[in-house]
Amino acid sequence: MSSEVRFIDFKADKQPTWCPGCGDFGTMNGMMKALAETGNHPDDTYLVAGIGCSGKIGTYMHSYALHGVHGRALPVGIGAKLANPELEVMVAGGDGDGYSIGAGHFVHAVRRNVDMTYVVMDNRIYGLTKGQASPTSREDFETSTSPDGTNMAPINPLALALAAGATFIAQSFSSDSQRHTQIVKEAIEHDGFGLVNCYSPCVTFNDVDTYDYFRDTIVDLEETDHDPTDFDAATEKIMDSDKEYTGVIYQDPDSVPYEQREGLTENMADIPTGAPDDAMDLVREFY
Repeated sequence: MSSEVRFIDFKADKQPTWCPGCGDFGTMNGMMKALAETGNHPDDTYLVAGIGCSGKIGTYMHSYALHGVHGRALPVGIGAKLANPELEVMVAGGDGDGYSIGAGHFVHAVRRNVDMTYVVMDNRIYGLTKGQASPTSREDFETSTSPDGTNMAPINPLALALAAGATFIAQSFSSDSQRHTQIVKEAIEHDGFGLVNCYSPCVTFNDVDTYDYFRDTIVDLEETDHDPTDFDAATEKIMDSDKEYTGVIYQDPDSVPYEQREGLTENMADIPTGAPDDAMDLVREFY
């Protein structure tokens, strides 16, 4: 892969239609920077997204991409990576897409440990459908469909990943561009499934989990003595509901990707030569 790839090479001509100030802008920019800085190329990158505000990210980034259906982005990304291990596969989703209808796929993607990166734009709300509570919304979060709050504890996606056997768990903040980029880079470079749950504030429908809230409460683990290879220390941080941690929380240095365990090293895609000419011959014969 070329070392001369720039951030702008991953930027498509299509302008995003996200709300001005949406955290997804910063999340996407960090993803593009991380791909470029790890030496990846748009021609060798496959981006998969599901449904939600994050779903159109493949339209805004220049690479091979697929805009899938709700909650099904991970199995598509896994299939692409296993068919062609040479691809850099990145899956993007939201907290609703990934931790609600896609929760079953999430758990099994984690335990399978395919060498790919999953960036979740966690805004703690369903933004595309105008502000309903999501799996990560607070218990007392009031919306048009839950005026008295959800009366349910929010899901802890990091704990779910840890319990499923994750080998890389990280959290970032879309507004902290440099750190977000660095964290996604570490997920890309990890040998196995890399989860990055990114705090990506919704400025239109969520007036609780705002940029100011995260700036005031985030604890960056890079500024502490946290050892991400210490499982018990990682568990303690993940289960601490009083703080919002960013950085690499857990990483298994002995992780072996699924493809390596199965001996999958070559591109299994068989593209017939001369197919366009053969197809045109059939068209001419038909008419």
